[in-house]
Amino acid sequence: MNILVTGGTGYIGSHTAVELAMQGFNPILIDNLSNSREEVVHAIEKIIGKGIQFFNIDLCNKAELEKLFSVYKVDATIHFAAYKAVGESVDNPLKYYRNNLLSLINLLEIYQEKKLDNFLFSSSCSVYGQSDEQPVHEKTKLGKAESPYGYTKQIGETILADVLKVNSFNGCALRYFNPAGAHESALIGEYPLQAPSNLVPVITQTAAGIRKEMTVFGNDYNTSDGTCVRDYVHVVDIARAHVAAIRRLLNKKNKESYEVFNLGTGQGNTVLEVIKTFENITGQKLNYKIGPRRSGDVEKVYADTTKVNTDLGWKAEYSIKDIVKSAWAWEQHLASVKI
Repeated sequence: MNILVTGGTGYIGSHTAVELAMQGFNPILIDNLSNSREEVVHAIEKIIGKGIQFFNIDLCNKAELEKLFSVYKVDATIHFAAYKAVGESVDNPLKYYRNNLLSLINLLEIYQEKKLDNFLFSSSCSVYGQSDEQPVHEKTKLGKAESPYGYTKQIGETILADVLKVNSFNGCALRYFNPAGAHESALIGEYPLQAPSNLVPVITQTAAGIRKEMTVFGNDYNTSDGTCVRDYVHVVDIARAHVAAIRRLLNKKNKESYEVFNLGTGQGNTVLEVIKTFENITGQKLNYKIGPRRSGDVEKVYADTTKVNTDLGWKAEYSIKDIVKSAWAWEQHLASVKI
């Protein structure tokens, strides 16, 4: 079956493409390469041992998108493509609203026009905002989004739910917590064109000397050591959850036309805990400083995974130690190929 993967050369998209191919699906990747590289396609091909279809398309260009759908029968879509830097979204909100929402609307219009089925939306734990309830579960009331990025995910979920109410196709939103780590081959990992703002690649770049130092944003939060708490989940675990969710849709096992699942480990780690874990695993001492809080950051958020464990039959298998070990192997690979 043909699975369209938007943002297919991005971080989670590339890992999901590998898992899809390894489990017998035919992933068709599209990406406008605004924050990723075409050489990722070759890395995917090396891992799976065969060629893969890739198209350089901007989802905001509906005409180009329609051409693809006119050529290929699409059995399901996994929609990853979106801008995702929280800080940048605060500084440039219109960029995020235009790209993240128009791309989704174009896809759903085509789905509606062509009467297609099975749509999986890449969402985020940022939809919960600054929640007083921890861990958060799928019925936790969504708080005020702390950034335009988070708000595009809230709006995206609402758009998908509303469209599914008046159409006959089925969909699902997966709310990721904090994806991190890299493929065990060290051939693909987090590899954006822009400087990463996520904690783990910032750690590995600091250890590799790419950054002179890193900043821990705030140590006065109401947490065990004053730094933010996040639920770090291995990117391969997340990729496998997408395959499970696609199978659920294709096999009509969904209980409702629109379902939502949290993707996390069910436990949180502070920023300093992740730093110390990295130092202990690798023996690399990190040069970091404590800075002021960063706009758009929530204090703590981690997942209640009961629903995804039970209904989707998925559970995170990798630990924070596995995450930092694989991320460091990826960083060392990048250094060895001098990219």
